[in-house]
Amino acid sequence: DNHPTPIGQSLLNALDSNCRIAQPMVRKGYLEKGPDSDRSGRGCEPFVPVSWETAVALAAEALQRTKSRYGNEAIYGGSYGWASAGRFHHAQSQIHRFLKQFGGYVDSTETYSFAAAEVIMPHILGISMWTLIMQAPTWEDIIEHGELVVAFGGISMKNTQISIGGIGSHFAKDKLQAAKDAGVKFVNVGMLKDDIGEFLDAKWLAPRPNSDVAIMLGIAHTLIERNLHDCDFLDKYCEGFEKFLPYLMGEEDGQPKDADWAAKLSELSADSIRDLAVRMAKSRTVISVSWSIQRAEHGEQSYWMATTLAAMLGQISLPGGGIAYGYGAIHSVGFLGRKIRPFQMASLPQGENPINLSIPVARISDMLLNPGGDYHYNGEHRQYPDIKLIYWAGGNPFHHHQDINRLRQAWQKPETIIVNESVWTATARHADIVFPSNTSLERNDIGGGSFDDYLSPMPQAVKSFGQSRSDYAIFSALADKLGFADEFTEGRDEMAWLQFTYQQMQQNAGSVGIELPDFDQFWAGEQFSLGDKFPEAPFILEMFRQDPETHPLATPSGKIEIFSETIDSFGYDDCGGHPRWYDKQEWQGSERAKQYPLHLISNQPKTRLHSQFDHGVTSRNSKIKEREPARMHASDAAARNIRNGDIVRIFNDRGACLAGVEICDDVRPGVLQLATGAWYDPENPSNPKSLELHGNPNVLTRDIGTSKLAQGPTAHSCLVEVESYNQSP
Repeated sequence: DNHPTPIGQSLLNALDSNCRIAQPMVRKGYLEKGPDSDRSGRGCEPFVPVSWETAVALAAEALQRTKSRYGNEAIYGGSYGWASAGRFHHAQSQIHRFLKQFGGYVDSTETYSFAAAEVIMPHILGISMWTLIMQAPTWEDIIEHGELVVAFGGISMKNTQISIGGIGSHFAKDKLQAAKDAGVKFVNVGMLKDDIGEFLDAKWLAPRPNSDVAIMLGIAHTLIERNLHDCDFLDKYCEGFEKFLPYLMGEEDGQPKDADWAAKLSELSADSIRDLAVRMAKSRTVISVSWSIQRAEHGEQSYWMATTLAAMLGQISLPGGGIAYGYGAIHSVGFLGRKIRPFQMASLPQGENPINLSIPVARISDMLLNPGGDYHYNGEHRQYPDIKLIYWAGGNPFHHHQDINRLRQAWQKPETIIVNESVWTATARHADIVFPSNTSLERNDIGGGSFDDYLSPMPQAVKSFGQSRSDYAIFSALADKLGFADEFTEGRDEMAWLQFTYQQMQQNAGSVGIELPDFDQFWAGEQFSLGDKFPEAPFILEMFRQDPETHPLATPSGKIEIFSETIDSFGYDDCGGHPRWYDKQEWQGSERAKQYPLHLISNQPKTRLHSQFDHGVTSRNSKIKEREPARMHASDAAARNIRNGDIVRIFNDRGACLAGVEICDDVRPGVLQLATGAWYDPENPSNPKSLELHGNPNVLTRDIGTSKLAQGPTAHSCLVEVESYNQSP
């Protein structure tokens, strides 16, 4: 690996006895009164160590009690998160298998990463978001044919450290460097200059946050104004451009969405928007949209409008041109080329969920606070279930979810919360029953990501910490107590499951002519790449462009839907039939900015994976006086008499946190950047709006959906103020 991630240096910190959970623990009040305890004690009361037998009995009793009294639809097993690498010991697979065999549970759909895009892109292109991600224009084509990459939200190198399931080798930087060496030019449209590698010498356009759609509309208007749009592509491959055009040109509402209009909203110059439009039309251009830009109010519109803009350029699926949904979001996007794994990776079979009930993942607090409440989602009118028990394994909602203070209130509603966790995250600290799970270093597994070409044996490297067990062992014990151990384990121990899983992979690979070594040879060896055995995969949009009659898209029209009759029929006031600009409630163009003038960007961290390994050496070395670093422009710091390295209080009416200031020129004036993932640490756990001491931005972010269509998270629609903090909490 020519570019190994520094996060790897934190792996051994997983053994830190100050953070690890050594044995089963039960909240004191729950141990005394069970489900009838005072739930406000979650996060406040001490935990009592108990035996495995006691903990398993308590959890089994709570599960059975909930099922008997309320039914399985009162159990929530969202368990969203990255968990840890490994095909078998994947925590979500383990818990979902267990709960499905127990009779089912309420599940979650979509991701915190790109929920808005996940819902809207099948309407526009008839392709799932995951497929679109992996079928991005390849860097090999860009190097050979490309001229310009316009990246809304950048191409962040820090995010290329990671990928789902793990990475065998990091090579994203090398391919980007090769593109630059081939003469490809880059434009970074975003609030952070270093959201694209300095080595790419990108032109930086730093607009007002959340104005991407306005900029795209201004570019689109310029294309029409100067007759630079591709009419033939729009006629042959697209549906409904003629319904979008009157809005774009102002015939519908009297306001042309021209560069001057976009300049007022974005605070870019009108000339820079027009110049960019001309460059994009006269170059072989790839539009890249980061996942971050759709995590905002009306986030669906950014992806819809970017796709519309790419269609107007007529370059979708031309070599070195088109649109990419997430360069720099994770390592794999675009950098694997067409060598996509042609067979399915094997994992623990989960089975079917008998309870056909789910919520959008970002609506957890709404569900807990409003049982039976109505909400809209993707054309459906739904009701929230009444959750009495939460079982969480392999994730940390007190990291991912917005408005943690609201989540804390919601978290007090269920009768029982059970958590499998290796370290004392806030989720574990707000549980009733905590099972200590071991880590990927402490068990045997098979490594191999669905978006990677490596396979890795993962033999146990160190002994399990304290009394910790694998999630499989935990659920096996619970299944035994509840009477379905034979069904859950199928008579297999850990190594038997690994051999079974590997044999499934062998069969899957063999079905496409790829031979894997036998298990004993694999287990005795080291990681290896299969990339040279992968054939080049056909891309859906490329086949569509070559022959739209033979290979239509899976949309109602069979074409790219610039106007969607389906979405229009939903009648939503926040997501109509074509892409458009919607005024925002929380951004620097709103009245709220008079009280909270800084826009908070809570992006992904450089030094950990979400909140994983925040206790590790790489993350801890990045702290300022043990607080998460927050970056701001020198002009904003000077206006508040803040100096580099100061501890500051960042606040709004939802909450407040402390952070250490780093003053730099890589942040747009008026923007404060504070990465997610600092472990949530309230000064007074019993106070629902306590000052958070460590620098967790999600005490500040807003817990509303992107729109009625997707109900995705809107973390990047957040205004704050900052002041020096001289006290010593």
